[in-house]
Amino acid sequence: MASTLLPFILLLPFAGFLVNGLLGKKIGSEKVIGAIGTAAIALPFLFAVLLFFEMLGLPPDDRAMHVTLASWITAGKFSVDFAYQIDQLSMIFLLIITGVGSLIHIYSIGYMHGDRGFFRFFAYLNLFIFMMLNLVLADNFLVTFLGWEGVGLCSFLLIGFWYDRKFEGTAITWTGDAAKKAFVMNRIGDLGMLIGMFILFSQFGTLKYAEIAAGLPGSMSEEMITIATLCLFLGACGKSAQIPLGVWLPDAMAGPTPVSALIHAATMVTAGIFLVARNAALFSMSHTTMAVIAGVAVTTALIAATVGLVQNDIKKVLAYSTVSQLGFMFVALGVGAWTAAVFHVMTHAFFKALLFLGSGSVIHGMHEEQDMQKMGGLKKYMPQTYKTYLIGSLAIAGIVPFSGFFSKDEILASAFANGNAILWGVGALAAFCTAFYMFRSVFLTFHGEERFDHHHVHPHESPATMTIPLWILAVLATVGGFLGLPIVLGEHVHALHSWLEPVFAQASANMHGHHLSHSLEWVLMGVSLTIAALGIFLAYRMYIQKPELPNQVAGSFKGLYKLLWNKWYVDEAYQGGVVKPIWEGSKSILLKGIDKGLIDGTLHGLAKMTGGASNLFRKIQSGVAQQYMLVFMVGILVIIGWLVFG
Repeated sequence: MASTLLPFILLLPFAGFLVNGLLGKKIGSEKVIGAIGTAAIALPFLFAVLLFFEMLGLPPDDRAMHVTLASWITAGKFSVDFAYQIDQLSMIFLLIITGVGSLIHIYSIGYMHGDRGFFRFFAYLNLFIFMMLNLVLADNFLVTFLGWEGVGLCSFLLIGFWYDRKFEGTAITWTGDAAKKAFVMNRIGDLGMLIGMFILFSQFGTLKYAEIAAGLPGSMSEEMITIATLCLFLGACGKSAQIPLGVWLPDAMAGPTPVSALIHAATMVTAGIFLVARNAALFSMSHTTMAVIAGVAVTTALIAATVGLVQNDIKKVLAYSTVSQLGFMFVALGVGAWTAAVFHVMTHAFFKALLFLGSGSVIHGMHEEQDMQKMGGLKKYMPQTYKTYLIGSLAIAGIVPFSGFFSKDEILASAFANGNAILWGVGALAAFCTAFYMFRSVFLTFHGEERFDHHHVHPHESPATMTIPLWILAVLATVGGFLGLPIVLGEHVHALHSWLEPVFAQASANMHGHHLSHSLEWVLMGVSLTIAALGIFLAYRMYIQKPELPNQVAGSFKGLYKLLWNKWYVDEAYQGGVVKPIWEGSKSILLKGIDKGLIDGTLHGLAKMTGGASNLFRKIQSGVAQQYMLVFMVGILVIIGWLVFG
């Protein structure tokens, strides 16, 4: 069945891109365009479900399916095909991308209604899904890299979709600038990924994941494995917005809200997680790389969470929460908790898509207003949006029984089990911040006094095309965690662990993971829940019971507040330490030295030489007959002298 359905799964989104991209303007009807774009993703989701049930009926070790669609590159013994594998890992990503992607497409029909670029928007969304599917289904690095770069291109197109609109961001004036920032930052990471690929090819002579894993360690020393994996991790940092390449993601809010949901929940930002998880056997052989991943990740999680504490733009709050949650996923990868990382990818896709689409519903109902300080009391105007947004907030905060509790708790427990109390402590602090800023957004947006202008703003609930996807995601955010119940409740209750065990068997054998006692695991679960509850209570205290407290706290800790408000000055550091020196250097060296000095100087010099020669010959051609006769006589005398004396 895989060989029959996989071409449709891959090519239907591309067909949707071609139809809407080439014919959308002629079609004109938003209903038809929306139906084409949505069907191009919904049908692959249905096909993926069929493949999932087929896979479920096979023995665990026989579930991987391989399909080659066409030959791509052949050079001697080296060849690369458009070859794909559907195993337990790629199946999870396939279901997330097409399932959540379908809901985002349905939502977009209502959200983008009346936009002059409606057909272009759906064409870009379809292309985005097509590229992401190539990324996660490929059985080799090169096809993955094709999808990797394609996703980067699509993010550029979608973030800058409203290219003629102003955007308030650090050093950003237009949405097109935000798109360029994302594009450039990702290219830095992509260079690292390419170098890592070259190293692996030089050592193994292949770019196929299975052949590299089977050949480990081969002739590679641990130092060479460390270099290769660090290069690959640099690529993952770019796509998944980790320090130092994560500054593009908050500015990605310049695009339409469905784009934010697609990038932050179902597609681009999970690419880095997938890259490391797919090569878990390789990464697990370098303890240095694993330590670097965990250190970078927990730092990113905390810094992003603290910045989220002071954001007033509802989408910016969610953007920094995404960066922080990605940090949690990389913490899991860094301590070898591969299943926990994938589990959090799944639960995060549910509640983060829900939150972003919920914020879009608020913005839609508030006539494009995004500042939470200008909202308040929206619960009575948008009851469905409020209820679903609340469910998403409970999930990301880590409240039982919502999905985020189970996945986040497993990550923190895994960090503690590996003997790293610092990782657990910093992660717990980031989790506290998460609960606080998410319920700060709930209280500022939906509760309290109405702070908007009643003469110009008339809040209203969104249409069914927008609220139905919210409720579906709310259900998933509620029950999704039961796929990964803690093992303390029984040996076989963690369905996801059993599902992924064959994929990560080799990596797990390399890591020699530790296990917690049942009593300690119960204690850590209780502490995790208490931390989340304290964060919610503090937000309630400051923004409902004593709304004057936030200003008092900001006044008492001016330095800290300024640091967080300016996002730890990371953007300013890039601007002053990288962008400005390169810009000034290019002006002095490239513009003045090469462009004006060498190129312009050469051209001007040639022009002067030509002008000088023309002046010389112009003097000879004076138009005076006597001069011509004189030259004529001199010439005759020279010829006679040469004939007589030569």
